[in-house]
Amino acid sequence: MPAGTAAWLHRNRCGAGRKDTGAGYHRGMDWIDLRSDTVTRPTPAMRAAMAHAEVGDDVYGEDPTVNALQRRLAADLGFEAGLFVPSGTQSNLLALMAHCARGDEYIVGMDAHTYKYEGGGAAVLGSIQPQPIPQDEDGTLPLAWVERVVKPRDPHFARTRLLSLENTWHGRVLPRDYVAQARALCDRHGLALHLDGARLYNAAVSSGVPVGDIAAPFDSVSVCLSKGLGAPIGSVLLGTHAFVEEARRWRKVTGGGMRQAGILAAGALHALDHHVARLADDHARATRLAASLGSLSTVEVVATHTNMVFIAVDAARLRLLERCMAAARVRVSVGDAARIRLVLHLDVDDAGLARAVAAFSAFESAG
Repeated sequence: MPAGTAAWLHRNRCGAGRKDTGAGYHRGMDWIDLRSDTVTRPTPAMRAAMAHAEVGDDVYGEDPTVNALQRRLAADLGFEAGLFVPSGTQSNLLALMAHCARGDEYIVGMDAHTYKYEGGGAAVLGSIQPQPIPQDEDGTLPLAWVERVVKPRDPHFARTRLLSLENTWHGRVLPRDYVAQARALCDRHGLALHLDGARLYNAAVSSGVPVGDIAAPFDSVSVCLSKGLGAPIGSVLLGTHAFVEEARRWRKVTGGGMRQAGILAAGALHALDHHVARLADDHARATRLAASLGSLSTVEVVATHTNMVFIAVDAARLRLLERCMAAARVRVSVGDAARIRLVLHLDVDDAGLARAVAAFSAFESAG
């Protein structure tokens, strides 16, 4: 714990009585941010790589650094081509629009990011009907249920075209044998199989499996580079040459065409070169955080998966938790949720982890 933090917490009893415990009150102080791994900032080495990137006009296909990133990920994951886009949300949307036409349908989990957290883009912009089904606790979609909701070839129904899965899902790694079974189901019904690989490299590092092996059963994969890998922006959508050219058209339609984007692609390439193996550090710190919180009576550790820890706190103490976290300069998405997600990432080192544990200990002893 940084010098003076414990005494400060003791004097202020987690900020009790202060009306302003937000970022404004702590302006100028460093924070430990456990809200998400999207909050990572470029390292000095990554900034240097970005500053020296060779660039061109990517809409014309002339940015050499973007092209290098697309070729790199296509080769690593075993696809013909890739397309660099600003966000994972857009990458998934382009995949859905490339696989499906208006009036088509995709099968997806009710708690999947593509369905629940991406603004309904497939329906709004693609006129694609989602067919959501509940996910099991491990993130899989029950395949018997998937098979039941595939629509018959009949003008009364939307045409089922695609099954979409997610890896990791709430930090959980999709079982490889399950994915093989899902692939077989898609083959039986003539469906494409898409992967929202928002934390694909976390899954690969956690399971000790090459990332290309995880991607192999899928027709398309979206790889996010701005989460645990620490790039400031961007995802790459992977598939066949024909699929990527269709997605490229929709990227332009949806406003995702970028010009000298090599500055951004250089950050992503640096992340792939330097930040993959270190994901194991995030996983280890998540395990240590869960062990420390497990000794507290006021915090229930619900689950720990890869770089995520899920906890539950009595609803009556949520506001106190917010004050304790703010007093220690630890950001946590508390809200009114029964379950709180804590995410370890590139910007949380051992000292930051210790400070987070100290903040929860102060919460334990407060009020």
